[in-house]
Amino acid sequence: MSVTSYTGVKPHLGFWQIFNMCFGFFGIQFGWSLQMGNMSAIYEYLGASPEQIPGLWLAAPMTGLIVQPIIGYLSDRTWHPTLGRRRPYFLVGAILSSLALFIMPNVSAIWMAAGTLWILDSCINISMEPFRAFVADNLDEKQRSKGFAMQSMFIGLASFIAGYLPVKLVEWFHISRDKAGGAIPQNISLSFYIGGAVFFAAVLYTVLRSKEYPPSDADWRMKVKESNKGFGGGVQEILSAIGNMPSQMKRLAVVNFLTWPGLFLMWFYYSTGVATDIFGGDATSNSEVFTRGLEYANTTSAILNLVTFLFAFTIPFWVGKLGKKNTHTICLILGGIGLISVNYIQQHWMLYVSMSLVGIAWSSILSMPYSMLAGCLPQDKIGIYMGIFNFFIVLPEIIASLFFGKIMSGFLHNDRLLAVMIGGCLLVTAGIVCMLIVKEKDV
Repeated sequence: MSVTSYTGVKPHLGFWQIFNMCFGFFGIQFGWSLQMGNMSAIYEYLGASPEQIPGLWLAAPMTGLIVQPIIGYLSDRTWHPTLGRRRPYFLVGAILSSLALFIMPNVSAIWMAAGTLWILDSCINISMEPFRAFVADNLDEKQRSKGFAMQSMFIGLASFIAGYLPVKLVEWFHISRDKAGGAIPQNISLSFYIGGAVFFAAVLYTVLRSKEYPPSDADWRMKVKESNKGFGGGVQEILSAIGNMPSQMKRLAVVNFLTWPGLFLMWFYYSTGVATDIFGGDATSNSEVFTRGLEYANTTSAILNLVTFLFAFTIPFWVGKLGKKNTHTICLILGGIGLISVNYIQQHWMLYVSMSLVGIAWSSILSMPYSMLAGCLPQDKIGIYMGIFNFFIVLPEIIASLFFGKIMSGFLHNDRLLAVMIGGCLLVTAGIVCMLIVKEKDV
């Protein structure tokens, strides 16, 4: 069903209705997880050094900073008689992202990989940003925790499968780990091809099987027309929204600003840190051991995402018992402890325990801030404010991308797992700040 009549009161939706509207996130996260789990390794396969990695990841935050508020602004003002408000962006982003995922395994130089990543991240953001607003559009306050938890569930499941995929291709189908004349091992290349197909299919399912409500305000089109003053008007409205952020959004922004650098440091260095510091491999001179260590790290990351998937089912229970703020606080601290412990692990299997703790935090990070945010936003600007909220995810990543390479080489002596431990300390700090400044009564 594409569009239904809407009286202004959001009806209670059943499990499968929420399932259908969130399933597209499975595809988005499948492609995103392949990128997050393998891009650092791809760069090192192509000859990049550890201190270069943060700068090469700059595409993700920069495209998010630019694309998400623009897409949020545009989708707030869109209404297609068949596809509705958000789903046109889902579909266009999915088509372009799938093409970029097909291209990535065929790059043969660092600059080609970096350029393709800029295109891929831009396209993923076109699909991903409206999904947050989509949940807020269609669910009332009582059901939003369930909706965002459902998104966390699909994110965890997709990440779990994507993390295991390169290993299972070797085990089940005897796909080679060798480069076979190319820059990227065959099992990783095939994983990206599969990811492109899954991305498109999952988003298409949501586009076809979900619904959106037309604007309930009779004056909506007139307001959009009056506010549509071209590019300059759009920029002015985005700046105005930034200047008038609700107080609860500002508090949550501080928490996010501390949370996400910890995650970025994990994504930058965890997989390659396990491959080099724990397994003793090297991307160029001892690539077979390095690849096995990378695969082991990715399987532990897959367990992280399995825990994310399973814990998402329990989030509404914990919210009912502890409240949203306390639930998020505890989860962040547990995740920080997990990342800190990685630097002290002697036995490989203990990485599963560490990553399980991070999985609990990740499940909350993907749902609780958005659930707390949605209730304090004006209904006609949910898309733009969700895009602005992304600033406080991407700005710390930009800072890390620009400056952490120098910290790695100058102070940490390229110790990847020490960088991961710093990320854990940031998560713990974010949890403490959440406990101190976020207001439960405003949620």
